[in-house]
Order: sequence, then structure tokens, then C-alpha cells
Amino acid sequence: MERGKAKGVRGALAYFVSWQSSPENKRALSIIHYSLFIATEVIFILMWGIILIVAVALLGAGFVYLTVCFSRFGFIKKLAGEVSVKRRLFGLLCIAAIMAALTITLGVVNAAICIVNLLLFFIIADIVGLIIRKAAKKERKHYFEGYAALLAAVIYLCIGFYLANGVWEKDYSLKTDKDIGQLKIIQFADSHVGTTFDGEGLNKYIDEMNELDPDIVVITGDFVDDDTDRENMIAASAAVGRLKTKYGVYYCFGNHDKGYYDNSRRGYNSDDLVAELEKNGVTVLEDESVLVDNRFYVVGRADKSEELEGRSGYRKPIDELMQGLDKDKYTIVLDHQPNDYDAESKANADLVLSGHTHGGQMLPINRIGEWIGANDYTYGYKRIGSTDFIVTSGISDWAIDFKTGCRSEYVVIDVSEN
Repeated sequence: MERGKAKGVRGALAYFVSWQSSPENKRALSIIHYSLFIATEVIFILMWGIILIVAVALLGAGFVYLTVCFSRFGFIKKLAGEVSVKRRLFGLLCIAAIMAALTITLGVVNAAICIVNLLLFFIIADIVGLIIRKAAKKERKHYFEGYAALLAAVIYLCIGFYLANGVWEKDYSLKTDKDIGQLKIIQFADSHVGTTFDGEGLNKYIDEMNELDPDIVVITGDFVDDDTDRENMIAASAAVGRLKTKYGVYYCFGNHDKGYYDNSRRGYNSDDLVAELEKNGVTVLEDESVLVDNRFYVVGRADKSEELEGRSGYRKPIDELMQGLDKDKYTIVLDHQPNDYDAESKANADLVLSGHTHGGQMLPINRIGEWIGANDYTYGYKRIGSTDFIVTSGISDWAIDFKTGCRSEYVVIDVSEN
């Protein structure tokens, strides 16, 4: 009976192969594939359209709420008198002035981030104020909770700006049973050149890395993005070319490096980026591996975004990439997005280095990537089986100038034998 089943499966496969080999059926499959691709793109656009509509609606509701809050301030009451409508108008003008000033100085995205955080602080303060008033059983003349919310939001955002725009060194020490001696690795990711520093500004951190005398430097994706112009891409690549290492600099793509929009907008494509990096001595690995000093492997994975229909639609499984590698040698895997931990652990990778998450960006949503299953881990060190995993918060940021759940960093990893 099993033999009959096997024949049936082989027969079905043979029929399908012969069916799709004819020109007419090939065209039909091509039309089906293209239709599915268009349907996927339409769903994707609709999804983001709905998210945008909801976000705008919430922002509008937030503006109304903040307008009411600001109209309760004493200085607004003095300016507007007892006329309720006039107070609301003055409150709205205050919010509009704050939004305009933030947009001019920080841009639309960061202005929206500031307003959302301001809204959250006012909601929390109003809830606390309501509880206090209920407990005291009397109303207060002054809007103390409003002043407290305003002060707390300003302090919180100033700290967030400082943590995003500064860069710190983060150290890890790892042990292995494999014959590797001592190895000092420096990792950085998510430079998104042009956000918190430009191409020339990267040199400051390159100097710091050189002072640490690394054996190897790895860049785990999102070196640039859609807003990084050609001039800054070239300057940043030249900065990386100044790194002084024993075994070289290695790079894998992130989801932003190839760009999501028409590359004419930024003036270069992924081939131009690779050419600049290689011109400056960087080894680019995309689903490739290299044996270094006959001591350890560096495996660079294609980014998870390659599995999207708009890109190549495929990246190699980690077990396929690890096939043929000497299992007695230490293996470093560069994988921008930390979301293939089980497979990487089962493939017996020794060390997996990632970025992408920006360390969770801002409290209290810093773990949202793990909650929705987009990431296996958000920040720091984790061990599964015999595999060490490290996720960096990134040396910079994408579009947002604030980090409160973490701080910008580059990573220094000392690996030594047990």
C-alpha cells in the first residue's frame, strides 16, 4: 500500500512537471503569480492606509484632548477670561504653536512623537489628579497636574533625545569550547546615516573603535536608508574604510539598505552601495560565508525582507548556509533581523549578531516586536542551546531622534576559549 502511495505521489509530481512545461501553462502560471503579487501589494497598501487613518484619527483626538487640557492652565484663563470657547481657542493655538516649533526644529515625525508623549503624560496626570480630588473630596483652583505633566514630558523627551544622539560602548564577554584563542569583535548596526549623524559624523565613532584595537568589525545592516543621500553614503563608506582591524570588516544587508522607494530619490541603488563599501575594503556577505584565518567563519545572511515579493522573494535557510562548514570552527552569523533563533540554534551557529529593533526604541512599547511575534528578542544577550545571540540597539536611529527604552551604542565582544 505504501508503495502504491509513493507511485501516486510520483505520478502527480510528474504530471505537474509536464503540465507546467508547456508554453501555455507557463503563461497561465505567470499570470497567476503576477495576480497574487498585485493582490499582496494591494492588501499591503490597504493595511498601511488603515493604520495611517487610525493614526491620524487618534492624533486628531489627542489634539482635542490637549486643547481642553491647555485651556485649564491659569495663564490661559487670564488671557481668555471666563469665555469657554475663547479658552479652547487659546489652548488650540498653544498646541499648534508647539507642533509648528517642533516640526521646524525636529521634523514632522519627531514632532508627532513629542505630541503623542505629551498626550500620554497629560492622560496619566489627569487620572492621578482625579483620584486625588476624589480622595480629598474637594476641587482645586489650580491645574497642578497639567504643570506636572508638561514638566515630566519635557524631561522624558530631553533624556530620550540625549540617549538617541549619544553613542556608548556596550561590552560582552563570551566563552567557547572551540579552538579560537582570543577574538575581539566590534559590531554596529542601524547607522541610518543622516538621522543623528551624517557620513562625516561617523568618523568620530570610527576613531573610538580603532582605539579598541578590534580583530574584526561587523556591520549588521541598515547602514543607510531611503533618506541617506549619495554624498552621505559615500562619506560614510569612506569612514568605514578607516577602520583598523586584524581580519577585516564584514557587512550584511538590513531591510532599509536597498531602499523601499524609487532609488532615484536618493541617487544610488544597492549595487552602488556595495561598490562603495568594497572600494573601502568591506566584505559584503549576502547568503555567503567566508573562512577567516582558518580559525572561524563569518556567515552573512540576506535580510528577512528579501522574502517579500517586491524583492528577490527568497533567502537561504540557515542550515543550507551552514552546510559544508567545519563544525569544529567557530561560526559568527550576521543576521539583521532577530527572528530566526530556533533555526539558527538548531544549525549550531556559535554566535548570531543582529540589530533592527533599535532596542525597543521607547517605553512602554519597547517589547512590542516580541509580543506580536515580529522579533525573537529585542535587546541584549540570550543563549539558546549552544548558540549565543546578541541584539544591539544600534548606533543611531531611523527617522526618530528619541530613545527611552535603551541608548545608542556599538558593541564590543570578547570571545575566548574555556
